[in-house]
Amino acid sequence: MISEAATFIRDEVQRYLMTNEMILNRDQVMLGNIALLESQEAMTDKLILSIVNIEEESTLKNGQNYLKNPVKNSIETIQPPVYLNLYILFTATLSSSDNSIDISYQSALRRISSVIEFFQSKKIFTLQNSPGFSPTNVDSDDSNFYELRLIPELFTLTFEQINHLWGSLGGKQSPFVLYKIRLVKIQGQITAEVPLIEAVRGERKDLFAEKLEHLQGTSGSNDND
Repeated sequence: MISEAATFIRDEVQRYLMTNEMILNRDQVMLGNIALLESQEAMTDKLILSIVNIEEESTLKNGQNYLKNPVKNSIETIQPPVYLNLYILFTATLSSSDNSIDISYQSALRRISSVIEFFQSKKIFTLQNSPGFSPTNVDSDDSNFYELRLIPELFTLTFEQINHLWGSLGGKQSPFVLYKIRLVKIQGQITAEVPLIEAVRGERKDLFAEKLEHLQGTSGSNDND
């Protein structure tokens, strides 16, 4: 689901930038490790989307879910899904063929501005409100994907955090913006059958009989008095 979510965001950004003539072709927006920029000529003059962090949304942790299996007519448990937040770094790389550094840098800044403008105008991403998206290499039985609901939030770094981020990426800083994308749902399909709790039912029945017998005995003693 992480790959599908990142691809979804990439394709939506591609479509928006092409519509606004910020890019000439879809290949100018790509998923990639921005740390490889200096060694990959193909990453120049592009908008690169890199996942720089993945965190669990702890506020949505729940207990086990119980499901009814209509085939076996039984109750099964399934572990609750894990909800993730993806931190996606959008980096506008400079052109290596442009003779004017000034023009190349301006072009990169315009692309970053367009990314911010796009997410400002569209707050929630689902398959239903993104009819132009064509899912590829996706299992049609994966309900997690078809329930996809992504919420982008601009994530502002301090100067110290920016220094650590680009230092860990091992490259020189380029025009960028960081977004926190909530929430990516991941859930396996492994279930376990829940056994019937017959022992508890039996104990309750015995306790009820014992209580009834006690009440009857008390009533009888009161009558004798």
